[in-house]
Amino acid sequence: MPVLQVALSVGFGSTEAFARAFKARFGSTPSSWRHAERSNQNQLDRKLGQDFAADGRQHEVSTIDSREASLNVKLIDRQPASVAYLRHVGPYGPEISQFWEQTVYPWLQTNNLMGRPLYGISHDDPGITAPEKCRYDAAVEVEPEFVGAGHYLKTTIPGGKYAAASFSGTAAEIGDAWMALMRNWLPGSGLQLDSRPLFEYYPPDFTVDLETGAFECEICIPVTKL
Repeated sequence: MPVLQVALSVGFGSTEAFARAFKARFGSTPSSWRHAERSNQNQLDRKLGQDFAADGRQHEVSTIDSREASLNVKLIDRQPASVAYLRHVGPYGPEISQFWEQTVYPWLQTNNLMGRPLYGISHDDPGITAPEKCRYDAAVEVEPEFVGAGHYLKTTIPGGKYAAASFSGTAAEIGDAWMALMRNWLPGSGLQLDSRPLFEYYPPDFTVDLETGAFECEICIPVTKL
């Protein structure tokens, strides 16, 4: 896709404005980044091919393939949702679980918001964004006029068509589910992402198994026709 088309699709008025914002965020121009990513992907493809030929190590890929086979993906139409959220900036992974446990849940209890639909919104791809700059919002559905205690922000999660995949597992396994949905299922779906946020949806009856850490949620990606 031409850089201009990318720029216009996410709200920039020109290639120049998009390039300035991109460079400020990622330290390179869009064209340079694209070239480097293609080179890196070619190297990775060659490396994987060498590894498989050498000793048949396909555990990681077979895990993702297995996860894709277990995904129950459906297309749904969501209504806009007004949410209040707390933001975490830093590496994805165990720190996100700690953020929920140590910061988000106490805030929800203080504001009498337990038992409402929850969202985990990841704004950055950790494959291209430095870990210390990755943004994650822990959100809860609220009334548009909600006013609560503590430091929080409010926004509206856009409605529209989403591909929703059912997930059941632990925090350590959900990365493979995202990989299976985004890199395996989406390319063959006849659909593409648009600029709305991607998120995990946790229903009001969401629970966590305290022994195993397992939970269930829906992984939701905004889609539109190619």
